[in-house]
Amino acid sequence: MGFTAFSKKQLDVLGWWSPKRESSKCDGIICDGAVRSGKTLCMSVSFVSWAMFSFESGSFAICGKTIRSVKRNVAEPLLPILRSLGFEVTEKLSSNIFEVSSMGRKSKFYLFGGRDEGSAALIQGMTLCGVLFDEAALMPRSFVEQALARCSVENSKLWFNCNPEYPQHWFCREWVKKTKEKNIYYLHFTMDDNPSLSEKMRSRYKNLYSGSFYDRFVLGKWTASEGLIYPFMSDENRFCDAPESFDEYAVSCDYGTVNPSSFGLWGFNGGVWYRIKEYYYDSRRQGSSRTDEEHYSGLCELIGERNVQKIVVDPSAASFIEVIRRHGKYRAVPAKNNVLDGIRKTGTALKDGRIQICKGCEDCIREFGLYRWESGGKDAPCKENDHSMDDVRYFVATLLEEEDNEIFAFASDR
Repeated sequence: MGFTAFSKKQLDVLGWWSPKRESSKCDGIICDGAVRSGKTLCMSVSFVSWAMFSFESGSFAICGKTIRSVKRNVAEPLLPILRSLGFEVTEKLSSNIFEVSSMGRKSKFYLFGGRDEGSAALIQGMTLCGVLFDEAALMPRSFVEQALARCSVENSKLWFNCNPEYPQHWFCREWVKKTKEKNIYYLHFTMDDNPSLSEKMRSRYKNLYSGSFYDRFVLGKWTASEGLIYPFMSDENRFCDAPESFDEYAVSCDYGTVNPSSFGLWGFNGGVWYRIKEYYYDSRRQGSSRTDEEHYSGLCELIGERNVQKIVVDPSAASFIEVIRRHGKYRAVPAKNNVLDGIRKTGTALKDGRIQICKGCEDCIREFGLYRWESGGKDAPCKENDHSMDDVRYFVATLLEEEDNEIFAFASDR
């Protein structure tokens, strides 16, 4: 695998631990900043190089939000690079381990996912010489602190990289703002610190995000969410006429009894998913509530004679999912419901044109103009005017994500 020349900041990451450097006296390193700024690759190469230089043998941990993400983002690009640098690498990725050896030294690198509070138990009891957290801000504090407690070997070091979140996030408060107190070497990255990223790609990323996501992912700032969640959707030119024909169809459902129910009918045409029609029932506005069977009748009316491949439903609506399945006409699946991640992915899909909202979706268009962040600086949308917003998010996070995962494959030289 070839490299473009490293940037000055990437070279700093690669060599900060060298005994000749003053920074080597630090107990760890934090690299934060923009997406696609070259943090992960140089940090992972540096982490393994430091481990092999500093210890004759040892155990180390590389942690991501999930095992799948740490394999994809760290292990898959890293292992061929290590081989090209002369290290001997033995993969045991089915066991979430790889071994690296060189000049009589051999170390094990364990891969961990820190998805939720229960993940801390996975790493408990280990003794580690060092740990690398890829996207540290996405992991629960309990998992990170349990992993840090495992680093009890003399001269162990702590390695963190992440994209910024909101300023009151625990990692920002306890680590980014306390680097001197914790004796941590801190480097802030921008897209300009990644020499392999062309100006065209920089411009593309700048156009994909808006609001707080632009501040965080493009400018690399720890900034609070405020105002409209999708401010760019205030432009009426964002809404289009529906094409005349579609290759396939799907439906996304946010279900409510007291709160409104919102179902979106989607059609695929020319590489784009269009939200072409909607069913929106607000019991307060209509003056009466509907049963699961009545909502199912509304769903059938929305679909008509179209051949719908899949219906993705609010995961909390177990009774409605069961009604759909019992009728046996459509395939219903529970939606993925990571709110912040879903909002980010929806904003990106809207801006890059993979999804379009048609002019006939009046309640959806109305909610785009009202959907706002909660005040107070924490990442949470207001729980009002969010029902169409939720069904759109369910579609992107579940069906569009599934489609993307089917398209892309990854391979490494062996």
